[in-house]
This record gives sequence, C-alpha cells and structure tokens, in this order.
Amino acid sequence: MKEGKTANCESCVFYDYDEYLEANVCTVNLDQDEMSGFLSGRTRQCPYYRFYDEYKSVHKQI
Repeated sequence: MKEGKTANCESCVFYDYDEYLEANVCTVNLDQDEMSGFLSGRTRQCPYYRFYDEYKSVHKQI
C-alpha cells in the first residue's frame, strides 16, 4: 500500500461528525460498486483519502 492512501478514516479530511446520526461518517458520495468493494474488504486503499492537517491554515497565517 502507498503511504497516505490507506483507509485511516480518522485522519481524513472527509471524515466528519454528523449531528443527526451522532456519529462520524465519510462525507464522500461513493457509488454502489465503490461502497460494496470498500465494505467487503476488496478495496485496500481509499482513492479519496486526503490527510487532514488542522494546523495547515495556521501555517499560512504565520
């Protein structure tokens, strides 16, 4: 697996808290084939993963 493309959802920019569900969810709209591949374990890497750096905006302000 390529580093940075793993399915580590907790560090992904698309992983947000949904107040209605009261849970963290992926906000990327996957189609049915992508979702079934991901849930079944056939997909080892998430093609939409982007590392969330909460300090990125602070670095730009300095």
